[in-house]
Amino acid sequence: MEFKHRHLLGIEPLSRDDLHIILNLADSFKEISRRRIKKVPTLRGRTVVNLFMEPSTRTRVSFEIAQKRLSADSTNISVAASSVVKGETLLDTATNLEAMNPDIIVIRHKAAGSPHFLAREVNASIVNAGDGFHEHPTQALLDCLTIKDHKSDFEGLKVAIVGDIAHSRVAHSNIMALSKLGSEVRVAGPATMLQPGLDELGAKVFTDVEAAIEGVDVVMALRIQQERLGGDSLFANTREYARKYGLNRERIELIHPEGLVMHPGPINRGVEITPDVADGKRSVILEQVANGVAIRMAVLYLMAGGSPDDIANQK
Repeated sequence: MEFKHRHLLGIEPLSRDDLHIILNLADSFKEISRRRIKKVPTLRGRTVVNLFMEPSTRTRVSFEIAQKRLSADSTNISVAASSVVKGETLLDTATNLEAMNPDIIVIRHKAAGSPHFLAREVNASIVNAGDGFHEHPTQALLDCLTIKDHKSDFEGLKVAIVGDIAHSRVAHSNIMALSKLGSEVRVAGPATMLQPGLDELGAKVFTDVEAAIEGVDVVMALRIQQERLGGDSLFANTREYARKYGLNRERIELIHPEGLVMHPGPINRGVEITPDVADGKRSVILEQVANGVAIRMAVLYLMAGGSPDDIANQK
C-alpha cells in the first residue's frame, strides 16, 4: 500500500488504509526501542524543527526521541524562547524557518488550523502535534496502536471516551480514527462539555457515564481542559465532577472483564480517574506513552518520503 500524504494535519484526511499503514509501520519501529543501541540511520541528513507554541511533555519528548532514534537533525523552539514574545507572527516565524530549509516542521499551537496554514505557506512537510480544540492526530494513532496491541481487531470494538469532550482535540481525533477502523465510539460527560455534531463525527452521545461504559472494551478518561475554559465554569466543582463522571473502581467493574483503561495525560488524579484505576491491572496508560515514540517514528519516516514497502531495507 502507498501513503500519498505530504503532511499529517489530522485524522480527517486519512483513509482506513492510511491508518493501517501507520500502525503497521509503528509496529516495525517498536523493535528499535528495545535494542541496546536505540538508533538507526533512516533519516540521517534530514532536518526536523519542533515548533511548540503550547506546553507539552509527552508529545514533545516523544517526537524528540523519535527523531534521535531515526538519526534526524532536530531543533526545538518553544514560545518562551522564540521571537513570538517580541510580536512576531506565525507566518513570519514560518517563512524564516522555511529560509533555513527544514524537511519537516512539527507544530503545536493554541489556534485551530495553524498546521493547515503552515502547509499552505512552506515547502516543508507539516506534522500536527495538536491545534486548539481541533485535532491531535498522533495521540489518536498511538491510542489505536495501544488498543491494537491488546485486541485482535478494531471491527466491532466498543470504546467509550469520558470527560471534557468539547475542549479535547484528543477526543475528536480518536472518534474519527476509531470510527474509520470499524469501532463503535461512545462519548460521555456533562452536557456542558458535549458540543453539537458529535454524532456526525460517528460517536454515540451519553450524559450517563454508567450507561456509556457498560460492557465496553476500552474506556478512556480525559482531563478537564482548565486552560481552555477561559474562566468559565461548566460544572459545579471537581469533587462533584469526580463523583458523577470520574472513573473509579466501581465504575470500572461495568466495562468488559478484559477491558482496557486509557488516559492521554496529564492525569488529574482523583478528578477524572482515581489512582487505583490509573495504576491498576487494566490500565495501559504507560503503554500509550511508550507507543507514542513508535507512532512518531512512523509518521516522521512517512513525512520524509519513506515507503512502507521499503522499511525492512531502511532498518
